Amino acid sequence: MKIGIYGGTFSPPHNGHIRAAWEFIREIGLDTLLVIPAAIPPHKVEEEKIDPLLRFEMCRLAFDDEKCVISDIELKRGGKSYTVLTIEELKQMYPDDELFLLCGTDMILTFDSWYRFQDIFSMCTVVYVRREDDPDTKEQIKGKIEIYTEQFGAKIRHISPRTTELSSSDIRTLIKQGEDISELVPPQVKRFICERGLYV
Repeated sequence: MKIGIYGGTFSPPHNGHIRAAWEFIREIGLDTLLVIPAAIPPHKVEEEKIDPLLRFEMCRLAFDDEKCVISDIELKRGGKSYTVLTIEELKQMYPDDELFLLCGTDMILTFDSWYRFQDIFSMCTVVYVRREDDPDTKEQIKGKIEIYTEQFGAKIRHISPRTTELSSSDIRTLIKQGEDISELVPPQVKRFICERGLYV
């Protein structure tokens, strides 16, 4: 089976996340997509510290599809959510399956700064999402991929979701300003945010 890995803070999960997930499933032909909210993201500081269990519940509401499984593997482990540790656990859980890790442009450009990134390359195929048309960024990505494949034997694939870029931080700002986010998040997620008074 082909199993996708989609990690992130998801604070909150929004329509951009969901569209990227569906394209990931479709273009790679995934049998299952594991959506994995991070306990503590190692690469960024979360401005609004929301209980991880609330982020988990929002993901459960947002990714409502039979192919999506919301995994608490990183929440149970606690501490910083290093991707390599998660993939090692998943390899034990799915020893005969093929793993695919979804990354954004910023991630593919900085992948060689990740903790034990070489081991990640050896355990899964990295699938990167690129929406930018900037030629300089395109050349930077091309150069990085050449290094990853030639020096580390990485398997890398590319998908181009037909989405507009959304930012969870921008959505949090809109909520704080009292703006309507109905067009940016699924209705069930908006309802959950309002009922719990999140990000205000």
